Amino acid sequence: YCSIFSDVAGDITIVVDGEPFLLHKFPLVARCGKIRKLVAEEMKETSRTLSHTELPDFPGGSHTFELATKFCYGINFEITISNVVALRCAAGYLEMTEDHKEENLIARTETYLEQVVFRSLEKSVEVLCSCELLLHPHEIAEAYHVPERCVEAIAMNACREQLVLGLSRLNRTSQRGDSPPEWWIQDLSALRIDYYARVVSAMARTGLRSESIITSLMHYSQESLKGIRDRQERTKLDSGTIENEQRNVVEAIVSLFPNDKVPLSFLFGMLRVGVTINVSVSCRLELEMRIAQQLERVSLDDLLIPVVRDEESIYDVDTVHRILVCFLKRTEDEERNEDDNETESLIDSTCHSSLLKVGLIIDAYLAEIAPDPFLSLNKFTDLIEILPDYVRVTHDGLYRAIDMFLKGHPLLTEQECKSLCKFVDTKKLTQEACSHAAQNDRLPVQMVVRVLYSEQLRLKNIVSGESGMVMSSQKLSSGVPSGARDTYASLRRENRELKLEISRVRVRLSELEKEQVLMKQGMIEKSGHGGTLMTSLSKGIGRMSIFGGGAKEEKRRKANRKNRPRLKGKTGINRTESMF
Repeated sequence: YCSIFSDVAGDITIVVDGEPFLLHKFPLVARCGKIRKLVAEEMKETSRTLSHTELPDFPGGSHTFELATKFCYGINFEITISNVVALRCAAGYLEMTEDHKEENLIARTETYLEQVVFRSLEKSVEVLCSCELLLHPHEIAEAYHVPERCVEAIAMNACREQLVLGLSRLNRTSQRGDSPPEWWIQDLSALRIDYYARVVSAMARTGLRSESIITSLMHYSQESLKGIRDRQERTKLDSGTIENEQRNVVEAIVSLFPNDKVPLSFLFGMLRVGVTINVSVSCRLELEMRIAQQLERVSLDDLLIPVVRDEESIYDVDTVHRILVCFLKRTEDEERNEDDNETESLIDSTCHSSLLKVGLIIDAYLAEIAPDPFLSLNKFTDLIEILPDYVRVTHDGLYRAIDMFLKGHPLLTEQECKSLCKFVDTKKLTQEACSHAAQNDRLPVQMVVRVLYSEQLRLKNIVSGESGMVMSSQKLSSGVPSGARDTYASLRRENRELKLEISRVRVRLSELEKEQVLMKQGMIEKSGHGGTLMTSLSKGIGRMSIFGGGAKEEKRRKANRKNRPRLKGKTGINRTESMF
């Protein structure tokens, strides 16, 4: 038995959590409405005084009940951050209101909350964390609105801190660099995910900066997911429980994203975790959509999402495909809005620039996943076909990816190889790529002939001083149907192709300038040795090769060119053109 006054015999025994307390009715009845009702009911029903009772589900347990009884006996004790919530709930449970006595325990705890806790962000977080430790936090703490008021206090204090930080930045205009992140971000990581979500939502409503919210989300996800792993080792919970907890954290954080752009590294990190623990479809689609909004800024490593379950390939190609579909849909919507507004702005140039960057990224991604022996031909070709042809200024990256796929899948049939190589436009291959393709044994014969013919035309144009812009212009003009030139749709398509043609011409011009510098260097080095322009050009191409090199390959290239029949004469040209 626990007794407050051991020298005075008690007249009532109260059991809390299995622990009996030998107490006195008078001080309890004077302040506790619940005890008064129990004594009155016992007297009314049995005409006897209450001598024994039990208080089930007492908030805070026996320790908190002991503090409440001390308060009834007038014994001083300290209300602290750690016990104020339990005392407030216990006071409400015992009905210690002002109707029974002034400055009762409810009033005392409310005063402490208002004057001490809610004025401090750090203390509000600590009190909110203590709400999780109660036996029935949702039924008791929520009933007295303690968590709700803590959440609002945290949001208001965070906004106040933001204003103070903004003023300090204005006073230090000469200081370089960004100010350190808000100190309270780390404190919020101690909250349970449901309380944390309520805090972040309240912060967004009160006008906290999106940058601060995003930083807080990143820090919380890192700490909470790491904490889940630690908790798995401590309590040895089953893997299903851990996975559900992780899934709740990821889905809640994604739902809290502000409208502003979220860092790509964070988005891809959450997506990888989401793929691993199989989050909801809506959560994954939200992450994929946000990545697609800034796909032109991703790196190759970002797109290499590993497959953790039994799948057909090493990397998650389907996720990248969905992201790419979402990106292309967004660019189409932007172009449609631009046409509807009939205005020229920076949106157009930005959109086309993003398309070109994404084209390079996807070609690099294709080359990275191509050696995977488990990657199916259909998935590989789907990623190739989804990009419009005008997005690829050159086809060097696409050729490299297809070449690596052929190397990693030697069992492909001849028809499959032909269907794969048809995506390469030999007119868009650089001289380096043509030199490599001409000696590539993995390519179908038709592909090699197309490459040789395109290289011959290119060399002929260079020697005669003609620009490669002629072929591009011919292709552009032939791509527009003659019967639809006067229609609005035809003009719009021609306008888009002209803009993209300018981008291709700029890239080609840069390549020609580099080739001219290399040719001049070769001619200076070989001056006096009888080198012709064609010989210097051929050697310059060999030195610039990025697909394969070395003296051995150069000798083989020379031997092939020496033994290669010249495609001259009417008969030879007709035979070559028939292979296209």
